Amino acid sequence: MTVAATTLDAWLERIERLHSRSIDLSLDRVRAVAQRLGLYRTCPTFIVGGTNGKGSTCAMLDTILRAAGYKVGLYTSPHLLVFNERARIDGELIDDAALIAKFEAVDAARGETTLTYFEFTTLAILRLFQAAQLDAMVLEIGLGGRLDAVNIVDADCSILTSVGIDHTSYLGSTREAIGYEKAHIFREGRPAICAEPQPPATVLEVAAQIGADLWLTGRDFGYTGDRQQWTFRGRHGRRASLPYPALRGANQLLNASGALAALEALSDRLPVSQQAVRQGLLEVDIPARFQVLPGRPTVVLDVAHNPHAAAVLAANLDNMGFYPRTQAVFGMLRDKDIAGVIDRLGDRVDRWHVGPTPGARGTDSATLAALVRSASGSAPSKDVVEHPTLADAYASAIGEVDPDDRIVVFGSFTTVAEVIRARASVPGRADRDSKI
Repeated sequence: MTVAATTLDAWLERIERLHSRSIDLSLDRVRAVAQRLGLYRTCPTFIVGGTNGKGSTCAMLDTILRAAGYKVGLYTSPHLLVFNERARIDGELIDDAALIAKFEAVDAARGETTLTYFEFTTLAILRLFQAAQLDAMVLEIGLGGRLDAVNIVDADCSILTSVGIDHTSYLGSTREAIGYEKAHIFREGRPAICAEPQPPATVLEVAAQIGADLWLTGRDFGYTGDRQQWTFRGRHGRRASLPYPALRGANQLLNASGALAALEALSDRLPVSQQAVRQGLLEVDIPARFQVLPGRPTVVLDVAHNPHAAAVLAANLDNMGFYPRTQAVFGMLRDKDIAGVIDRLGDRVDRWHVGPTPGARGTDSATLAALVRSASGSAPSKDVVEHPTLADAYASAIGEVDPDDRIVVFGSFTTVAEVIRARASVPGRADRDSKI
């Protein structure tokens, strides 16, 4: 097949148009093309699923394993600024040419089979990892678990980070239904790490039906800590005097303990020293997960986009100390529980700056503003300003705050990405945000 696309952006635009639906949960098509590609697992592999905490858990696994000297392939989604963020080998982004070569291979193998954007790009990245002579792979589930394209990989260890209400049109409207979908990343006879403190009964039932080796937080592993350090307790031992992860947020010890349980479960194949764990925890870095930018006013970036994540964000904001005023820069996708997210943050925000999210799933400013004004809770939720873009929303917030105030940017990956781009366009700002 002759393909006109020659740049990464052109390829991505073409891939997005291949299938009639942007999300079409099924493994039949992606498995068929994977077989034609000759995909197979070449190294110990971790699959990480869950409503929230997936990205942080993947990042900690990746950083700790690399600190131990292993060559690691890391696949996460979505990206913030550039597609290349989704695939890393040894911490480095994959370049355009390497991705295009794998896109060409998938396109040749699929024939007349149509694939969604996520299915097509997942196959390309798995093929790239297969050729890279890796020591370990860390793969993040995109949506759900049972029918997600990543779930074609026969993982050596699966991690379920949390079960909350999200993607209800695809996964169901209850934790029981969602837990059922997510638990299907477990494998017969292999470690299944459940870091969700209160798993729905369906998670336990699916694990039993599959015959997985289920590790439950609070039973098979856990953590204790004080202000200076923490201790991980696993099935077979303890790791004491650990530094807190470089990632901010009270929930990061839960994510870290799930990652360490997974490493303990595969310690016979991927032994990791105490020093590697310490180094990995100190060096782990992932943008927009309760990321507090340097300087004044304080700016917090968080991709929280469902009520569960918003509740965690609210708790983390409470732990930051006193700020005279907090202003929000807010945008969400229309298929999310926008009202539920607003309710979790309402009494912590003095003034809302809302902007539209782009694309078919986007929400306009007027709709967002109306939802903020109608939210239950305290009066500050009623103080809302509509803006034509999220960049304008951020500029307005910056223009209004005092140096001792706080700005919280949240609601979606798109919202945070738009603000990052807006900050980078300000002279002198890009260097200060070089880690983003």
